[in-house]
Amino acid sequence: MVPLAKPPLHHSLYIVGGNLPLWYTNSSPSFPLIYLFFSFFFGLITMGFAQEESLVYDLRLSSVGPGRVSGTDVFHNPAGLDLAMKLHYLRMIYFFDSDVAQSLSIMHIKERMFPWFNHYFITCGRFRRSETGRPFIKCNDCGARFIEAKCDKTLDEWLEMKDWGSYKLLASQQVIGPELFFSPPILLQVTHFRCGGISLGLSWAHILGDPFAASEFINNWGRCMNYLDLTKPINIPRPIPRPTGTGPQMDPVCAKPVDPVGDHWIPPNNCKMVTFSFQVTGSQMNYLQAQIWGPSADQTPPFESLCAVIWHCVAQVRPGFEPNTVTICKPDPSHGNDIIGNNQVISKVEAGSEFSMTDTNFRVLASMLAEQGIDERNLIEEAMEKDEGVADFYVYGANLTFVDLEETNVYELELKGKKPRFVYTTLQGVGDEGVVLVMPWPKGANKNGSDGKFVTMILPEDQIVKIKPELKNNGLLLEGDF
Repeated sequence: MVPLAKPPLHHSLYIVGGNLPLWYTNSSPSFPLIYLFFSFFFGLITMGFAQEESLVYDLRLSSVGPGRVSGTDVFHNPAGLDLAMKLHYLRMIYFFDSDVAQSLSIMHIKERMFPWFNHYFITCGRFRRSETGRPFIKCNDCGARFIEAKCDKTLDEWLEMKDWGSYKLLASQQVIGPELFFSPPILLQVTHFRCGGISLGLSWAHILGDPFAASEFINNWGRCMNYLDLTKPINIPRPIPRPTGTGPQMDPVCAKPVDPVGDHWIPPNNCKMVTFSFQVTGSQMNYLQAQIWGPSADQTPPFESLCAVIWHCVAQVRPGFEPNTVTICKPDPSHGNDIIGNNQVISKVEAGSEFSMTDTNFRVLASMLAEQGIDERNLIEEAMEKDEGVADFYVYGANLTFVDLEETNVYELELKGKKPRFVYTTLQGVGDEGVVLVMPWPKGANKNGSDGKFVTMILPEDQIVKIKPELKNNGLLLEGDF
């Protein structure tokens, strides 16, 4: 173990394990060395360092924390809605061309993370359990895990592959547990492509906050990279929520309980879940709206129209098991994204057993999605608090779930004055009913100047195979997207 030069306000060590270095940065001088060893060893096993045949290789693991000590005995207590999301993980991957990447060094990236984590020090803590079993975060500045990797593909080659399963190589798939005190809530991965381009992959434990909070989190890193001050309020740890009543009057439909998972926070699946993504161009969306609504001025927003068609397609491939109840997740306009937490609106839409989803026209389905949603956030909060935050629930995939991510502002991240060429978002920990994510397509990326959507579906493997022809028949999927 060889000590190196110390950055300001930090204590740094260099641990050598084979050819793999671990550069750990921590603001607390009393941080035990034994943690460094086990953190390195555990990360080495779980990251699967390196198979030469892999598209992504030469992974290097380190950690970066805040630039100042957060204090002693500082604890953050997730709210009930946060705890309901603890089995889910968000993965966001930002792609930048070589003209941006060439001026960025790993050292510079890490240095600009110090002030960033001063603002988001909660994300650098580790989970513990109270005497009652309720999870909380000890804000001990253990840091976020930082991964460097290489890829033999060029950025163009990678994007042209459309091998959506391989995108998991660009963002860590590590989950919380089974040792809570070794598990970082966030992991960041920088992958260098052969052409000089890079991707930045964020692995975000959903218990921290919703996709809108995660997007603002990354955008604030971009502001730090550009030496802009974060003038927004620092995230303040929350106390333990006070009980609000005797428990829910009814069970939530949008959140389903699972058998206890202990300290390994991932939901069980009864089948293999597969990811498939495709672009819907602006022209396709205009045509879709015209087909559903004609010249009517009372059109639903594009999100609801798009989801209505997908809802119909999913019903077509589930004969006898049509999804008559779906979940809609949308941003809450009354909440900002500066403070981490799960604030997105989670609503149920129930068609009723008398409905045949395959025979119902798209206009009716779209109107139901737009007008008949019932917000279940309070029910979910009450269900979690009923068991003092100990019970295990899942939301994504409890019903077929549609997630509106068009306002995540992922293309507001700027490095050296340039925005990402492409941003890919997916989820880990999705239940068997599946999830559909609707993202914005980068503005101006299409040659005809029209803007579209980017859709990611996570469904059981057999349904993905069957649904592609249905999507094509309904004008959402083009021949080259198969």
